[in-house]
Amino acid sequence: MDLGIKGKRAVICASSRGLGRACAEALAMEGVDVVLNGRSEDTLKRTADEIAAKCDVAVTHIVGDIATEVVRDALLAQAGKIDILINNAGGPPTGDYTDWGREEWLDALENNMITPIMLTKAVLPAMIDQGWGRIVNITSGAVKAPIPVLGLSNGARAGLTGFIAGLSRQVAQHGVTINSLLPGPFETDRLNSTLSGAAKAQGVEIEEVAKQRRAGNPSRRFGTPEEFGAYCAFICSQHAGYVTGQNLLLDGGAYPGTL
Repeated sequence: MDLGIKGKRAVICASSRGLGRACAEALAMEGVDVVLNGRSEDTLKRTADEIAAKCDVAVTHIVGDIATEVVRDALLAQAGKIDILINNAGGPPTGDYTDWGREEWLDALENNMITPIMLTKAVLPAMIDQGWGRIVNITSGAVKAPIPVLGLSNGARAGLTGFIAGLSRQVAQHGVTINSLLPGPFETDRLNSTLSGAAKAQGVEIEEVAKQRRAGNPSRRFGTPEEFGAYCAFICSQHAGYVTGQNLLLDGGAYPGTL
């Protein structure tokens, strides 16, 4: 299927690895010029070089923490005209509610709520003027089914979700869609980190915990970054213009609800 987005320009936050990189690669494979971002210069440059070698598109990158205003401004200036924005940031640390004070909550909100809102606000005027735009927020399956050890993420990402629910309806008439992708367990460094923490707490090997988690998922496996990226590319396509304000769960069927 031709997604009809060749020649568009996309900004993908936190895209040097993991799900962000997967989204960048999938869009680049569709002929979308991509602007990448990440905190590690070496990793980011390697990712940019690899995508450029694989895809006949323009690939640029900005190093730095997307949660800082100076990096956001540099990224937007580097990108110029933006057709597609993928909001993404590393999740806050795991723990118990008794572990988190004011500073931890402010960090979580800055990274996983305020930053995507500021970027969305920055790109919307031009998208509205041109009558076309796609904004995708990578959040978490914990928005739909909260996970106790991810309390910081539960709260911050739920706040973003509530804001987007209203905004997406305001801009739909202008050909701009805003949706969120809610990943469950995908084969990423983030998953390895949570598995490692669980293994340490239980006093077992990490592979034992991974085996239990896979067995507990209806699909009996973890998701791959590549299939996540492909789904993201479709939501950004010309064919998805009637899908907006949605929280699309990608979790192998783990969420047990009807709706």
